[in-house]
Amino acid sequence: MKHARAILYAVSLCIAGGAGLAVAGPAFADVKAGVDAWAAGDFSTAVREWREPAAQGDPDAQFNLAQAYRLGRGVAADPAQAEMLYAKAAAQGHLRAADNYGLLLFQDGRREAAMPFLAAASERGDPRAQYLIGLAHFNGDLLPRDWARAYALLTLSNSAGLPQASAAIKQMDEFIPRAEREQAQILAQVLKREADAKRSAQLAAVDLGVDMPGQAFAAAPPSVATAQTAIAEAARATGTESPAKAGADYLGPNSQATTDPVAKPQPKPAPPPTAQPPAATSGPWKVQLGAFSVDGNAEKLWRQLSSRSELAGKVRLLVPTGRLTRLLAGGYPTRAAADQACASLKRAGQGCLVTR
Repeated sequence: MKHARAILYAVSLCIAGGAGLAVAGPAFADVKAGVDAWAAGDFSTAVREWREPAAQGDPDAQFNLAQAYRLGRGVAADPAQAEMLYAKAAAQGHLRAADNYGLLLFQDGRREAAMPFLAAASERGDPRAQYLIGLAHFNGDLLPRDWARAYALLTLSNSAGLPQASAAIKQMDEFIPRAEREQAQILAQVLKREADAKRSAQLAAVDLGVDMPGQAFAAAPPSVATAQTAIAEAARATGTESPAKAGADYLGPNSQATTDPVAKPQPKPAPPPTAQPPAATSGPWKVQLGAFSVDGNAEKLWRQLSSRSELAGKVRLLVPTGRLTRLLAGGYPTRAAADQACASLKRAGQGCLVTR
């Protein structure tokens, strides 16, 4: 079998937004007015309409304003402000904001931090995320090497019209055996059905107001200081799409993106040493840290909290519950130990509850 060459990741994937959806209710009047102004080409008015609801925490306004800052329409281009607004909207369960936030992290070189958001977007059928997750599985650098899954994801991305996918598939054809490519075609059909179902369920959750601002145990939006620190290094993302409400189609077959070259042949890296998991205290009691409609937010919160002493040696648990995924820390031997850990987390500003 030929030695595989690593395929370079795209760094200028189009971060698309799609067409706006109607906004119901007087509380969203400014957001709807802004979308109408944007569609008419009056970008300054659109930005003006979105500022107040965005400041009040409306995730649609935050997402749309992030698009304006990223594109420099109606306001001076400011990638830092764009990323901060994407992050705030994503923390409230805005799916398109979460997708774009993950892509910005990846393009900025913060690839490990981007992986949970990209994985969640890929599972919903986002072709940009499927492309990046597929390459990660092919290269075996950010995710375990899995050529069948890689080929399946690139097949789906290609069928959605992402320009990079076709060239990557041709390169993979040189290295992936026919049997695995045939297996990937079957897997692609399975992944598409699962993505369609998951996307429909999560968008329905948004429509029903599940995991919206104020819901108990949802992750809080990042502080301005934290977000500004993280986004000070953000790379400039380019595109020409319009801001959109969550649930809009976000990538059409005519979207443009840059195709990256293939890296020079590299020796297959030695497998990393097997990491020894920390010794977890056994016990039936758990501390619930959050409930999320965007899976990447659960992973993000765990990364932020897992180094705390209250969670040392505990097991991360992601438990699907209806349209939400609950994040729990498991392994507390007694109710008293779990209560003590939760109380300490609450003093630090992290909501939680004890369960068994």
